[in-house]
Amino acid sequence: MGGNKINAERGGSMHFNLRTPISEDDIRKLKVGNIVYLTGTLFTARDLAHKRICQYLKESRKLPFNLNGLALFHCGPLVKKVDDQWIAVAAGPTTSMRMEPFEHEIIEKLGVRFIIGKGGMGEKTRIAMMKNGSAYGVFTGGAAVLASKYIKRVVGVEWMDLGMPEAVWTFEVKNFGPLVIAIDSHGGDLFEKTIKEAEDRKARIFRSLTGNKL
Repeated sequence: MGGNKINAERGGSMHFNLRTPISEDDIRKLKVGNIVYLTGTLFTARDLAHKRICQYLKESRKLPFNLNGLALFHCGPLVKKVDDQWIAVAAGPTTSMRMEPFEHEIIEKLGVRFIIGKGGMGEKTRIAMMKNGSAYGVFTGGAAVLASKYIKRVVGVEWMDLGMPEAVWTFEVKNFGPLVIAIDSHGGDLFEKTIKEAEDRKARIFRSLTGNKL
């Protein structure tokens, strides 16, 4: 069961504790700027894994993992083996826009509820999230070692032939975050909003300096 709850508002932002599997109703409650802490199952996938997933979908082949209701992390982790057990050493986010050609199909066909990465995503992903009830959260870049501290267990790995960072790792995480909602299921886009506000501010400054009222 999901058991997802809203924490009290802190610092002007609503905080959510999400537990996988995540329902569409829980995702629909999220808005751009909210803060999420994730507990449960988290899969990693970068460029090559996304390409292979979409190839499997094209060929109607069965995937070796089930992403329905779960979270997908754009991450190439550093993992080491200690006494036959995998340990996550570092797990920082990679640039999400590289996955833009594939993400909408993965959301639509596999039921992924939550995408984690950095740098934002594009229009196809934003539309897919609106239609299917998914959201995108950003984790701070450069904090790979910190991210690994929230990984309580490496559950497994698939497609190791792609290499360690490109393989699909399954992690059990606890209070993974903070994750800032950058794209919500209502069409909100934090990156787009920030760029627009910056452009508006720049135009106001220009008008004040030139005396242009237009």
